[in-house]
Amino acid sequence: MSGLSLGLLALGLTMVLLVLRVHIGITMLLGGALCYWAVNDGDWSSLLFTLNNLAYSRLSNYDLAVIPLFVLMGQFATHGGLSRLIFQCASAFVGHLRGGLGLSAIGACAGFGAICGSSLATSATMSHVALPELRRHHYSGRLATATVAAGGTLGILIPPSVPLIIYAVLTQESIAKLFVAAVVPGILAVIGYMIVLRIMVARDQDSIESVPKASTAERVRALVKVLPVIGVFLVVIVGIYGGWANPTEAASIGAAACGILAVLQGGMRWAGMRVSLLGTAQTTAMIFLVLLGADLLNSGLALTQMPAELASWVSESGLAPMLVLVAILVLYLLLGCVMDSLAMILLTIPIFYPLILGLDFYGLDASDKSIWFGILVLMVVEIGLITPPLGMNLFIVQKASGNVPFVETARGIMPFIVSDLLRVALLVAFPMLCLGLLSL
Repeated sequence: MSGLSLGLLALGLTMVLLVLRVHIGITMLLGGALCYWAVNDGDWSSLLFTLNNLAYSRLSNYDLAVIPLFVLMGQFATHGGLSRLIFQCASAFVGHLRGGLGLSAIGACAGFGAICGSSLATSATMSHVALPELRRHHYSGRLATATVAAGGTLGILIPPSVPLIIYAVLTQESIAKLFVAAVVPGILAVIGYMIVLRIMVARDQDSIESVPKASTAERVRALVKVLPVIGVFLVVIVGIYGGWANPTEAASIGAAACGILAVLQGGMRWAGMRVSLLGTAQTTAMIFLVLLGADLLNSGLALTQMPAELASWVSESGLAPMLVLVAILVLYLLLGCVMDSLAMILLTIPIFYPLILGLDFYGLDASDKSIWFGILVLMVVEIGLITPPLGMNLFIVQKASGNVPFVETARGIMPFIVSDLLRVALLVAFPMLCLGLLSL
């Protein structure tokens, strides 16, 4: 059996196990073990030697400390009530406009994502904060749930972003550069969602109510309350890219600051602290198990030479580089319908990344291509979170709504997906939209 066939067989086994709902970390461990066993003609010694060193070599990596710290930062923000402060601030400034509460929800999701880094946490938290207000002001169930579900995806697009950290670890790319490159796409996402919301609200303008316009004093008070949250974001992002702190140090500062804010402004007590710490431990353990599985699968695929053979075949096929990129992005969109975002990144990056680096796009160097591709992957993974039938954000928001049918939420999300696809097309056509800040 050729290396390419063996690699594809291992990936096929992994996909079958995922369909059978086996944990993604376990499926990749089994897929990698199959590669080692087949390449060494049934000899397990090579696999056992690799397993003996795998956990230590991966988990002793200092850069990985940034993951639990950013997760803890998000947990403090989630359980400390900071989301409500951000939503109230956004509502004070734009709530009086037609569709203003919906705009506030999207803006609050963006602001919360800037200190959370998780789409699922953003969706779950903002569902409890924004959905009751949207429904009370006569937003339809379809529009209210779709708005919060779409806004929730900003949790991984606005830095800091856990998937971007995972991508940086897999590709040895700079976390700071990826965070900066995600800023403009994140702003475009917010603008696109707000335009879609305004169009959708225009059809229901007779039923939707606006909130009374806040006074200048009320706006100032709301802004003052949220200024520390903005400060946390600036300290983390500016600190990383300004060279004042490495990502781990900045994440430590951000987690400590969010914890203090959660206690002082959000009213978090020991129960909330315990839930935050436990949630951080559980999430980190899950991510690290998946990373270990990905390491074994990647090294197994490397033994089969499948990634190298596939890259060689693509480069010799004469296919246009842009056609290859579009095919990869379409495959991500299809996988997003049935697969978790973290699983997609860990399964596919070791295969697709060498392909992209081996092709020419607009004369970009390897580093720029790496960053550009990482942002594109993040955006299509984000679309997967709101793509039926398995978009996790849709399930979270629909469950929180209590009485909105899933079909209604799925129908309402379609215009937001169109906005996402247009944004991806813009980034494909104009890489400088994400690389421009880096060049400055």
